[in-house]
Amino acid sequence: MTEPRVTSARLSPYTALFVLVGALLTACTSSPDFVRVSLPQPPPRSEIDTPAQREHARIVASYGGVYDDAKLEAMVSETVDRLVKASERPELRYKVVILNSSAINAFALPNGQLYVTRGLLALANDRSELASVLSHEMSHVIARHAQIREDQARQTAMIATIANDVLKDPDVGALALAKSKLTLASFSRAQEFEADGLGIGIASRAGFDPYGAVRFLGDMQRFGELKTPGGDADPRASDFLATHPATPERVQNAQANARAFGTPGTGARERAEYLARLDGMVYGEDPSEGFVRGRRFLHPKLGFTFLAPPNFTLDNTAQAVLGIQEGGDQALRFDVVQVAAEQTLPDYLNSGWIENVDPRSIQQFTINGFPAAGATARGKEWSFKLYAVRFGSDVYRFIFAAKKPTAATDKAFRDSLNSFRRMTLLEVENAKPLRIKIVNVGANDTIESLSRKMAVSDKKHERFLVLNGLNPGEKLNPGASVKIVVE
Repeated sequence: MTEPRVTSARLSPYTALFVLVGALLTACTSSPDFVRVSLPQPPPRSEIDTPAQREHARIVASYGGVYDDAKLEAMVSETVDRLVKASERPELRYKVVILNSSAINAFALPNGQLYVTRGLLALANDRSELASVLSHEMSHVIARHAQIREDQARQTAMIATIANDVLKDPDVGALALAKSKLTLASFSRAQEFEADGLGIGIASRAGFDPYGAVRFLGDMQRFGELKTPGGDADPRASDFLATHPATPERVQNAQANARAFGTPGTGARERAEYLARLDGMVYGEDPSEGFVRGRRFLHPKLGFTFLAPPNFTLDNTAQAVLGIQEGGDQALRFDVVQVAAEQTLPDYLNSGWIENVDPRSIQQFTINGFPAAGATARGKEWSFKLYAVRFGSDVYRFIFAAKKPTAATDKAFRDSLNSFRRMTLLEVENAKPLRIKIVNVGANDTIESLSRKMAVSDKKHERFLVLNGLNPGEKLNPGASVKIVVE
């Protein structure tokens, strides 16, 4: 969750819910727009001179800062060096930054600055999978995709201007604008496919297994399914206008490209060395920026905690803590804003930051000694319970949403609000990050026995399989190295 900042945008209840649920349902992409960690303070403007430096500072801030680990940095840099020599532009130079984020993401700036999150490193299972990601991002730089997209965006903006200012028929104007947006989206999808193909070629020529991309994209898809409550019947249902192809399409595309360079097993995977470098790496959220344990969210740095309603899954993002109930009929958003000390919480709830608030519903009370206020708001399909709690110099907001509100849902939401409290000193001291531990499979070890050792709150078995690139029913080989998550 972010550090406190002012929220000035006016939100409709529907928009607030869309932002909330949409972030939860977002699958992994290679776009820097979807993040899962808190925003540290960016460097002073005086230290940022060029557009590239400003963009770098924004990315690092958005992804929780730089993750310092000398052995990981060396491995990533060595991998990039091998790929550069085998690329179409060996004269280009790249600098890689590992971001302190549990998101599974990687991206590149046009100047050759590459970014990879520790969440992505944790999901990969060998160096060829890492190489497939890095070579993909290098391919965006080699093919000048950023510049091409910028030119295409300018063209779309020009069409939008014509549609709005010149065309008199609103239907014709809307059609022209819609077509331009579809063209831009399709063009970006084509870029992703092109980068996949170029990247697999670079990785193969560098001596890596070209099927690393197939394995990693497949695991990324499975990881996304773990995060999507209920899932979509059609994996492309929410991806029609996405700027990245649906993962199943990318897997098929990667498979076709890999076949051009040999059969499975062609090239090096370097699994043992890769896993050894991961041993001890932080997994999941960094407790200094708040973290989720089951239904509970804790923020040791700021010193508070709360418990989500029953059957909720929580996700800590850069903008807020988001939650959705199994089945998708209830949701929550928890975030922080700065409210002037002289403004009362009832006045804040009725200040227009969200639409359709019922002024008659506004109440003022205290929660575990902290000043608080509540109100209700209604949209077409959702009803909302809004709460604001003053904790120190900041105000924390709970936005609960239900499609079919009942006395039971109202009580569950209020119980969750009532659980907001200051953390004890012992809780703060015990708030340590989860870490990746590499273990050797023993003669009597099974997937089931090792899954039970996973220090995760849910889906231990499924998460162990995805984390290790294993399929259901697959047997472990004694002596092989696998990843588990430990406290």
